[in-house]
Amino acid sequence: MGEFELIRRYFARESLNDPSVYLGIGDDCALLCPPTGQLLAVSIDTLVEGVHFLPGTPGDKVASRLLGAAVSDLAAMAATPAWFTLALSMPSFDQDWLEPFASCLAETAQGLGIHLVGGDTTRGPLTLSVQVHGFVEPSLALKRSGAQVGDIIAVTGYLGESKGGLESLLKEEPETPTIAHLRQRFYAPTPRIKLARALAPFIHSAIDISDGFLADLKHILKASHVGAKVDADAVLLSHELLAFAGNTALARQWALTGGEDFELCLTLPSEHWEHCQRKAQALSIPLTCVGEITNTDALDIWESGHKVHYTQDGYDHFRSSNG
Repeated sequence: MGEFELIRRYFARESLNDPSVYLGIGDDCALLCPPTGQLLAVSIDTLVEGVHFLPGTPGDKVASRLLGAAVSDLAAMAATPAWFTLALSMPSFDQDWLEPFASCLAETAQGLGIHLVGGDTTRGPLTLSVQVHGFVEPSLALKRSGAQVGDIIAVTGYLGESKGGLESLLKEEPETPTIAHLRQRFYAPTPRIKLARALAPFIHSAIDISDGFLADLKHILKASHVGAKVDADAVLLSHELLAFAGNTALARQWALTGGEDFELCLTLPSEHWEHCQRKAQALSIPLTCVGEITNTDALDIWESGHKVHYTQDGYDHFRSSNG
């Protein structure tokens, strides 16, 4: 099958009924109409077989992970998803992989309110890149650099579950309801778009948790020129994560450093905390205070009344396997 037939069959399945898309798939470029008075938020994510997902992973699992992770970057800036492009490299045409991939990609995109408007395909190792575009009002755009001394540090959801799902896959554990839940969190991240939009007027800074909570919090601290005190005991640990990890210490380590949860880490003034909690409760999303921004240049982590140190802050694509 040629490139253009592949695109027509799997990715140009229906015409868009979206006035912001003047011209979509099928020409040299897409022609798009950004809303007046809003900023365009753009981000790109890449998944490589053997690095970000295991060889033999079904196409539908890769699709939900790919798009969910990319759109999470838009959530971190309180941007509303609009469009995305896809670059796909495959060693050979594989209908049994492509069909579920394309179907799940379309379903996931519909659920997130984002439209595929173009892309590219080529032959090579299985690699997928998605560039996502969204819109945000200038006054609501969240950045890493806005944290202020005294801010509450909050996180959404349950951290560490994606790491638990990955560990279960690496160990080839039989699938139980507990493991199925953790694997779903690894394969199908849920971008917190609605919550980010609801909280944006009250938030000073934000980042999505992709490299690991501690690593990503450090990005905020560096950009904002502040420090932080983190209460490790306050981080929510799900029943599923605790059951699979087998002990609280390992579950907490995964929650703090595991990465790829694609939840949000936020800082906000304490006077807005109760209001933001109510907003999160209305969306059935846990929002937990896990620390405070400090007037230092350090990240201090406290556990059971003692200062502790975690040797690996989070995932780094270019960290040597030897450390």
